[in-house]
Amino acid sequence: MGMLEGKVAIVTGGGRGLGRAHCLALAAAGATVVVNDIGAGLHGEPGRESPADDVVREITEAGGTATANGTSVTDWAGVEGMVNSTVEQFGRLDIVVNNAGIVRDRMLFSMSEEEFDAVIDVHLKGTFVLTRHACAYWREASKAGEPVSGRIVNTTSGTGLFGNVGQGNYGAAKAGIVSLTTITALEMARYGVTANVVSPIAATRMTEGISSVEADVRADGFDPRDPANTSGVVAYLASDESAWLTGQVVRVDGDKFQRLTGWAIEGEYASSSGRALTPEELVAAVPRLYGAAPRGRAYHR
Repeated sequence: MGMLEGKVAIVTGGGRGLGRAHCLALAAAGATVVVNDIGAGLHGEPGRESPADDVVREITEAGGTATANGTSVTDWAGVEGMVNSTVEQFGRLDIVVNNAGIVRDRMLFSMSEEEFDAVIDVHLKGTFVLTRHACAYWREASKAGEPVSGRIVNTTSGTGLFGNVGQGNYGAAKAGIVSLTTITALEMARYGVTANVVSPIAATRMTEGISSVEADVRADGFDPRDPANTSGVVAYLASDESAWLTGQVVRVDGDKFQRLTGWAIEGEYASSSGRALTPEELVAAVPRLYGAAPRGRAYHR
């Protein structure tokens, strides 16, 4: 029996790349998987393909159980219906993997309102919508006295954690997902639900043209940028074995599981007057606090 035997999972963006790999890994570990994907293009444009059906076929041919779902993650009522239909069909919902996303890269001064809104809508709102409806289900189950072991695994990126030129919309969404996950973990702990974030370093259609994440197969045949490298971590975070871990950000770099920590106070200046800070005293104090970049040069951490 696999670690996820008897569990039921919903994976958004499950038709390609990371999502596909996660679906296959969860199914291989014994979970029933709802493969959610609308088949959209990289920039959110309507697609003619049905990648979710292809993944379902792979899973069922391997002896697993899966079903396809074409609901948009931005559709509030539709996602609520997906959660309800999953519970009705399979009797439960245990795991949510929020992975759906698009990109509309542009420098800030050239980005349109629509380009910003579209990316925030799919990544951040989409993560919230499914998380919200799943949490409502788990809360009601807990209040009814049912045992709950809910698992939420969200997806962030290096851009959301460290920044990247030309991706203000994408980075803002991915950073927001980290904060949303932290708050979800705090709110849902009492109901037996954990929430964590993975930050994969993987070669997908979203990273095409970025040299640092191009496929690079080692002599032993291992590709450190294979999207499937993250899926074992996702399966672990989706299991009962990870019940002790919540509110965390995990970076997956090839064969490495990296623990990340958030904001921390690294230095402090207290006003010599013991009262409110003045702009004049900060002229000398702040550069010392940061290790003083020469006047006229920007400081970048």
